[in-house]
Amino acid sequence: MNDKLETAIGLTGHSPVPFGFAERAEALFRAGGPVVAILIAMSVGALAIVFVKLWQFRTARLGDRKVAHEALRLYRAGRPGEALVLAGHSCNPAAQALAHAIRGQRRGICDAKVREEVTRYGADVLESLRAWFRPLELIASLAPLLGLFGTVLGMIEAFRQLEQAGNRVNPAILSGGIWEALLTTAVGLAVAIPATVVLNWLDRKVDRLAHEMDNVVTQVFTEDLSGKTDEEESHEPTRLRPAAAAAGR
Repeated sequence: MNDKLETAIGLTGHSPVPFGFAERAEALFRAGGPVVAILIAMSVGALAIVFVKLWQFRTARLGDRKVAHEALRLYRAGRPGEALVLAGHSCNPAAQALAHAIRGQRRGICDAKVREEVTRYGADVLESLRAWFRPLELIASLAPLLGLFGTVLGMIEAFRQLEQAGNRVNPAILSGGIWEALLTTAVGLAVAIPATVVLNWLDRKVDRLAHEMDNVVTQVFTEDLSGKTDEEESHEPTRLRPAAAAAGR
């Protein structure tokens, strides 16, 4: 245990030699044992999942919300053909869902069937975007537990060697076990924290897309009620200007 500690941190009887990145990684790998090896493998898997999801989200242009809103504006302005062309040529799922709804409306299909088909399309897209979220969540949950497991193993090994030493107790034995225990905990947290942050960010992007799809598609089947009618404007109380109000006192 003490030899592993000295090798890992570069404390030997000779003058210290600066470690390169590969040497440091190899030393930490030897000091941490199989738990660190598992955590490193999990970190590589998490990194691969994150890169794949970022590429998928970029390909789908999830951040491009202007196309769907512009197509919806054209549709409500009585130009469904232009709206369909604009939405149909976009890779954004919200724009594609809008194109499905407009296409169904132009074909004269009843609203219930159009909504059902758009809902099916949206659920399929969201399921595809959420693929591999579970493995990433599992890595984020298991990494701290594995780090704690390595901590327990390190402490058990340190106290076992202390017991074998008997009266010839060397404090370096205990310090080496504690160092190994802290190493596995640190590696576990280093894997779990970024994985948790990225997972929540990706999940939030998917939730925003789901809301956007529902929002634009619903507006195809509804009317804009934000504007006031002529009757409301005619019955709106007339507000006196400050000068006129002061003169009337």
